[in-house]
Amino acid sequence: QVQFVESGGGLVQPGGSLTLSCAPSRNTPDVETLAWFRRASGEAREAIACFDRRAGSRVILDSLKGRFSISTGDTRNTVHLQMNNLRPEDTATYYCAANLMPSHYTCQELGEDYAYWGQGTQVTVSA
Repeated sequence: QVQFVESGGGLVQPGGSLTLSCAPSRNTPDVETLAWFRRASGEAREAIACFDRRAGSRVILDSLKGRFSISTGDTRNTVHLQMNNLRPEDTATYYCAANLMPSHYTCQELGEDYAYWGQGTQVTVSA
């Protein structure tokens, strides 16, 4: 069973940056769609970014545009979430989720309909 693994979380001061990465635990077919979610303590999980290979799209939640970006890595099937100018309210567990099968839906339309989920990586923004 393939797993997707997040890395790059940690403790950062307000205004700092982190880059999260998501990659499969073993060789897989091409990732068709991949999304980043986060869940702050006591809050619902929210989708914050997604990548759609066939559509060639990279989508960021409107409220995070200008600070967060999503990109593919040099390593096949690796997707990064670059987070700049981090704020305390960005503190959360960040998850990636992926599909290896193509869909009729865009990554935005998929919601949480992803087959593979990572365990999450904690991001804490604090002075």
